[in-house]
Parts: sequence; C-alpha cells; structure tokens
Amino acid sequence: MHDLSLTRRHLLSALGLGAGGAALAACTGPVSADQNAADSTSNLRPEMRQAALGDIPSKYADRTNILFWAPWTGGLFEAVSELFTMFNDSQSDIYAAIESVGGYADLNTAFTAALQAKTVPDLVCFPELQWLQFYFAGALTPLDEHFDDDWNLDAYLQNYVGEGKAGEETYVVPFARSTPLFYYNKTLFSDLGLPVDTQYTWSQLRELGSEIATVQSSGQPVKTFAYSGADGWYASSWLWAFDGEWSDGLTVMPDEAPIHELMTFANEWVHVDGTAYMAQAAHTDFQTGLVAAVHGSTASMRGLTEAVDFELGAAYMPGEVNQPPLVPTGGSGFSLVRTESQERQDATAELLKFLGSPEMSGWWHIHSGYVPIVEAAREEPEVVALHEEDPNFTVAIEQLENARTVAPVNWFQSGVSALEQALSAITGDDGDVQAAIDTLRGEYEDVIADNRDDLEALGIS
Repeated sequence: MHDLSLTRRHLLSALGLGAGGAALAACTGPVSADQNAADSTSNLRPEMRQAALGDIPSKYADRTNILFWAPWTGGLFEAVSELFTMFNDSQSDIYAAIESVGGYADLNTAFTAALQAKTVPDLVCFPELQWLQFYFAGALTPLDEHFDDDWNLDAYLQNYVGEGKAGEETYVVPFARSTPLFYYNKTLFSDLGLPVDTQYTWSQLRELGSEIATVQSSGQPVKTFAYSGADGWYASSWLWAFDGEWSDGLTVMPDEAPIHELMTFANEWVHVDGTAYMAQAAHTDFQTGLVAAVHGSTASMRGLTEAVDFELGAAYMPGEVNQPPLVPTGGSGFSLVRTESQERQDATAELLKFLGSPEMSGWWHIHSGYVPIVEAAREEPEVVALHEEDPNFTVAIEQLENARTVAPVNWFQSGVSALEQALSAITGDDGDVQAAIDTLRGEYEDVIADNRDDLEALGIS
C-alpha cells in the first residue's frame, strides 16, 4: 500500500466539512454511527454531479449512463470490464461505463479530489474498511432499499458481510474479496523430497532453507521466502500465528512478547540464515525461480497459475504457535456514491444485482482468483469443474473458516504504513528489533489517539 496520510479528519477538512461524528470501529465491523458529516439523511446529494464518462458506444445510446471507477489494471481490469460488457448486453436500459484509475491508493486520491470538485462516479470499490472515511464524509448512500428476495446480504459469504455495515445499514456489498495464501514452487519441493500439500509452519520453512539453497537459479542459490515492503496485510496472519495481536480495541500491542518473537524470527531468517530476503518484486522473483515461496492474495491465483512454468502449490498461510493461524479478510466491495440522481442510483443497483448473481460471481472467481463471494456460485458447473481440475482454487475457500477482520489500529492507512515501515526496517535494513517495536508502538498510539473519540463513540475500549 501507499501511505496517503489521509485520516478521516484530513478528508473532512479537505472537503470543507466538520469533524464531528463517529469514525472507524473495531475488528467485528462498525456497530453504530451517526452521519453528522453528511448534513442530511437523504440518499441524494444535489450538488454532486456525475463525472465525465468519455465516449459511449452508439449501440448503447439513449440509456441511463452510470460510471464505475475501478481500482484495477491489467488482467483484473480486463476481466471486470468483460463483466460490464455482459451486463450492458443483457438489457437495453442502462449503460455501465468502467474506467481504471490505477490501484486502490489511486482511487482513494481520485475520489477525494472528485468530492472536492463535486463531480463523482456512481460506483466505487475500496479495500477492506477504507470505505468508512468516505461514509463519514457523507459520500456514500445505503444499499438496503435496493435489496429484494433475489438479491440481499444472505446471498454472500457471511465472513465479509459485516465489514460493509454501519449501524443497521449496508454501505458495501462484497465483490473482490480474498484472504492471503502461501504459494510455493511445488515442482521444486517435490524434486527435493520436501513436504507438499500440507500445512506449513514458519519454523519448518526456515529449516528447509539449506536444502532449497542447494538448487541454483541464474547462478544463485534459490531463496526460501521473499518478504516485501508492503507486507502489512499479511503481517496480521504472521502475528496470529505467533499468538499475538497488533491491538486489542484501543490497547496497542497488549503483549509485546509475540511481536518480539515474530520480528526476531524474520530478522534472523534474512540476516543470519540468509535463506529469506527483502524483495523488490517478490512475485516476479517467484515466477523466474529465484525464490521458492511467496505469499499473495487469492486474487494472485489466476495470474500466477498462468505465469509460472512449474507446478504451482497453494496452501494455508503458515502457522507457528497457532496451527493453522487466523488470516485477515481482504479485498474490496462495491459502494454506491451519494449523488443528485435517484435514477442513476437505481440503475447502479441493477448492475450490482447482476454482478451478485451466482453465475457472474462464479465467472469472476474463475477469471480472477477472488473467492466466489456469492454462496451459490460454488455450485456453478464451471466453478465445480475448475476446482476439480485445479485444487489450488479450493484452498482459499477452505481457509475462509479462519478469516477475520484485522485489529482496529490497522483499519487506518497510517497504522498499516507504520507497520510496514517497522517490518521493512528489520527485514530490509537489519534494524534493531526492539527499536522497531518501540517506534511502531509510538506510531500506533498516535493512530489511536487521533481517532480515540470516534472509536469510543462506537463503544470500543
């Protein structure tokens, strides 16, 4: 992730709004909120107009036009664009335009600027809980009025539903949802007689380093594992494996011992053993054979499967004290933007109903690797066939029983950035572990202090 340094207060200030109202909630999802920042309980916002759509194909002329700003590029953007084409061709009343704005961080920046300019898209898709800052800025509108017997929250995997609710209202429906997975070069492991198709521990993987290093790639011993500078999401699973918590409610690092153990382990694996390392592009190194294992989102599944020239292995995230460990929920869902047009909001809801069908959810799972977020999608014939052909896709679904929302301090971009800097200091720079922990504790405490009133308003302590 990129550090946007965009807290809710910064956002509200940028939009010229007051800082009142509740903010981010605890790891079970937001349980209540007011909407003081919105200045209205209406789902409409007369001053917010639609952003420019670009050229509309002639065959879609004279329709209600809606606009989605997509936080994807490359293959994922191509796949979701194909879904939009299917929707546009399935009916004759609505044209859904899609525009890539880069990644999630780029969407955050672009949408903030759009709110300032009062020209906005109709649909956005923020990761995990980052939608909350825009909810408190009054930028999003509830989806509940659009639910019916065929399309409602009961259709989705329940692991992810709570993360889209504020109080009794729904502001996000799941779409591109994931967990982290452990990917490994199954061909290399098998050739060396190492365990495959199993639940690994971090210590076990570290012990395998000397055997893996007997294999060379590009004239260098193959490394066992690659860390990166953007491991904040994965680090929740690491610490849960070591039986720790980054924060418990408003209490930062309630027990430093597991954190010290985790960070010491990572530091020594890189700088003492030398069989793990800090990578600039971990998945590229994995594809070219420089490293035997990486972690990645379930959304990496399709791309890695097609990119590697060896047999890809996929497993639960490694455990340690806890085996298997908990894993963080990840990915994103759709939010309906609060604009001046009821017609466009209704049209956007029709798009979400289409994408929330078992058939379309299954299609998206097959072509992206994201979990089949609609429960019934697992029974789609194409999904069943995929899982029979490639059991790797099944691993992510089986691991869902271990998925939970990250600790409150990591609901804030500033908290995630502080964590990534601490981890980079010990894996990349061979920094002092206790110094990294002390710095992280101070930055975490600042994050909680900046948002304490909002958290306490939600009953978080």
